[in-house]
Amino acid sequence: MNPNLALLQPYPFQRLRSLLAGVTPPAGLSHVNLSIGEPKHPTPGVVKQALVDALDGLASYPATLGSDALRAACAAWAERRYGLTLDPLREVLPVNGSREALFAFVQTVIDASGAQKPVVISPNPFYQIYEGAALLAGAEPYYVNCLAENRFQPDWAAVPEAVWQRTQLVFVCSPGNPTGAVMSLEDWRALFALSDRYGFVIASDECYSEIHFGQPPLGGLQAAKELGRDFSRLVMFTSLSKRSNAPGLRSGFVAGDAALLESFLLYRTYHGGAMSPTIQAASIAAWNDEQHVEANRAAYGAKFAAVHAKLAEAFAVSLPDASFYLWAHVPGGDDQAFARALFAEEHVTVLPGSLLARDAHGVNPGAGYIRIALVAPLADCVEAAERLVRFARRHA
Repeated sequence: MNPNLALLQPYPFQRLRSLLAGVTPPAGLSHVNLSIGEPKHPTPGVVKQALVDALDGLASYPATLGSDALRAACAAWAERRYGLTLDPLREVLPVNGSREALFAFVQTVIDASGAQKPVVISPNPFYQIYEGAALLAGAEPYYVNCLAENRFQPDWAAVPEAVWQRTQLVFVCSPGNPTGAVMSLEDWRALFALSDRYGFVIASDECYSEIHFGQPPLGGLQAAKELGRDFSRLVMFTSLSKRSNAPGLRSGFVAGDAALLESFLLYRTYHGGAMSPTIQAASIAAWNDEQHVEANRAAYGAKFAAVHAKLAEAFAVSLPDASFYLWAHVPGGDDQAFARALFAEEHVTVLPGSLLARDAHGVNPGAGYIRIALVAPLADCVEAAERLVRFARRHA
């Protein structure tokens, strides 16, 4: 067996199940689950119809590179959204959702054959795929804390020179999971300067980019363009899961450095990462339509408007820059005890922030927080907020 498998830690939701095991919530209260960032809004009709219309595609083997039409649709969306001019053949690669692509990309990029163990830098808290992919590639994860005093952005200045010297890949997530924080142009400028100095690749996870409050978040490739740079050592990952309420479609794309994508395509050809022609047709319809995205964004906006002020009565919680999460500091500071007692008394499930982070540099930056995913219907989100406030006041 691959010995690195033993280094993998349980996923946050597995740990949450263990935390809540044996708890019997009140039978008279319906369950409201705000722990998982799984979109619950309906998948748009234009996507479902395109899927049905393309069922004949199931009879064909797909190409790993994807169809010309899909790559063109992805590039056209990037031009409308970010003002980018991408070469659909060399700078765009369709993938089966961002999770699979993030993992596979690390296996492509990391060279563990040298005398020194390579480093993959991750924000902390983080999406656990970053860590698992690094470990299975033979690299050492290094966690950079994202704290409130630093706008929930990674503190690059805290990374030692010796770590930078071994760093081959840096993950960034903007808008961030779980905080919803968005990198500014100056944040990107600082990271690009470090990449120029040390030669590492930047993997920009931007799957929450289309859920915002009217100010579209800056993307990594967009930042490079605005700073007069090319896409060397830079790739972005995006997905239809959140944008189009289609997590089951498993569809997204990677864009950026053509040389990196050429190697990534080679890896994926052997890895078996081709997207079904049927899924490709539905993806084209999704990338070509913005009406459903605007409606989706408005639905999330209504939830934030209804829930945030109510939660602020009992919690230290700010609106995110983007995404569908609220990152709330809990009274008492013990996020795991809070989540367990909340479930026991109010039948509401939230995700303790400490389960999304690692102890690093003397602190777990997720400790004392809960992640609230506003994915349930509006009425359920409002009901959950009322129960949260009631619970917090009862335990004040």
